[in-house]
Amino acid sequence: MKVVKKDIIEEYKLHSTDTGSPEVQVSIFTARINNLIEHFNVHKKDFQTRRSLIKLVNKRRRLLLYLKRKSNERYTSLIQRLKIRK
Repeated sequence: MKVVKKDIIEEYKLHSTDTGSPEVQVSIFTARINNLIEHFNVHKKDFQTRRSLIKLVNKRRRLLLYLKRKSNERYTSLIQRLKIRK
């Protein structure tokens, strides 16, 4: 997971030392959400992990709302790159 996280940070960072911008955080959350969705295809009754998935989705939603308020251009480019909205 650490290697995947480093690759995600390299792809979505805004400058050379960026690890905490909304774009990076949302992309990391999206990768974790996709991983958990694959987990639920196998383990349908894992309700503890389902709760953590819901928490992650809500965190991502709040960050996306923040980004949309601050910069609509960055928001639209991010959701197109991540393919999370229509």
